[in-house]
Amino acid sequence: ANFRALSSGINAEYGDGWEERYTNDGVKYYVDHNARKTTFQDPRVTMTSGSGASVPYERSYQWKFGQFRHICGRASIQQGHIKICVSRTSVFEDSFNQIINVPAQDLRRRLFISFKGEEGLDYGGLAREWFFLLSHEMLNPMYCLFEYASKNNYSLQINPASYVNPHHLTYFKFVGRVIALALFHNKYIDKGFTLPFYKRILDKPLTMLDLKSVDEDFYNSLKWVKENDLEECDVELYFAHEFEVLGEVKVHELKPGGEEILVTAENKDEYVNLMVGWRFTRGVSEQYNAFIQGFNEIVNVKWLQYFDERELEVMLVGIQDIDIQDWNMHTIYRHYKRTDKQIQWFWTFIKEISDEQRSRMLQFVTGTCRLPIGGFRELMGSNGPQKFCIERVGKENWLPRSHTCFNRLDLPPYRSYTVLKEKLLLAIEETEGFGNE
Repeated sequence: ANFRALSSGINAEYGDGWEERYTNDGVKYYVDHNARKTTFQDPRVTMTSGSGASVPYERSYQWKFGQFRHICGRASIQQGHIKICVSRTSVFEDSFNQIINVPAQDLRRRLFISFKGEEGLDYGGLAREWFFLLSHEMLNPMYCLFEYASKNNYSLQINPASYVNPHHLTYFKFVGRVIALALFHNKYIDKGFTLPFYKRILDKPLTMLDLKSVDEDFYNSLKWVKENDLEECDVELYFAHEFEVLGEVKVHELKPGGEEILVTAENKDEYVNLMVGWRFTRGVSEQYNAFIQGFNEIVNVKWLQYFDERELEVMLVGIQDIDIQDWNMHTIYRHYKRTDKQIQWFWTFIKEISDEQRSRMLQFVTGTCRLPIGGFRELMGSNGPQKFCIERVGKENWLPRSHTCFNRLDLPPYRSYTVLKEKLLLAIEETEGFGNE
């Protein structure tokens, strides 16, 4: 493997005896010469302070992004380019026929995009336009490959009924290649996926809470099961579930013999976990496997190990220019007044932070970093139009919470700007465990 030694002994950044190396695919890993072991885990994460307490190594989004761009640069093929010529009226099919038949390695060359009947050299602008037009078409629910997560969530997920197209698995492999190409060549796509879909790409465990943004009714039913005594409520459930695809009712057993296994107080946690796993994979396992196969041919998912699902969304769909004045103008308040000091501090915080952090705040509260064409005044919630809302909830020692179905931020009445800033930064940088709902 290619490698670059950090030092011959003590290294101030990684510690004594550590060495940084790269696999042939360009993935960074670390060698612990003291223990004679290798790991993909950055050793700085588990270093301790002088008192022996664990000190986490803070990675900013820019640091992670820089690492990923470095890996892509090492994996790119410098010689030559790959030429793709499409018609604007058939950009989906033209792109499909060319990309699916090109060896994956060749797609790591520089892209040279041209549109039939148009003159122009591609210095990046045509490639950006091509990714936008192609993603707009191939992710269009009209083609039955993807569907909206719900009636009020326009993020995309795989459509279980995609099999109506007999070649759908080849198309999913193609989509996987295109999404990975966008990441590899640092371009944006037009539409975004659900956060649970990004978590699957990153091989992160899916939880019951992940269901809420994509199927609130399903989430509420499982929450009811967890919180109630089924026997007292005279409810019989079994380790099987009926679902409908294109009018056909099917039964899925969550475990062998599930139709005969009654859900009880002792096994209902297992039932809920199995239902969560099934809900995210029902009827789409083959499609997802084809997608991730195409994806991995261009970008090894290990290259994304440092990112969370929100950062992956930002990399794919970009950070919109957020108009703070528009945001302020179309925000409503509950148990706060616009003149309250906590609200004044909130807007000071929004003005001070970076574009990337503003995007993460938008994700934290609304579930996505994308805005409707009409801006903040057209934000949608679970029951239709729903403006960004800040509600006074809790005590000063509470952490901020978000309710993405209602675009609502629960902001405790912090007594100082310093505390408010600290708590909000924690919320947007370390969202896991902050009670998103």
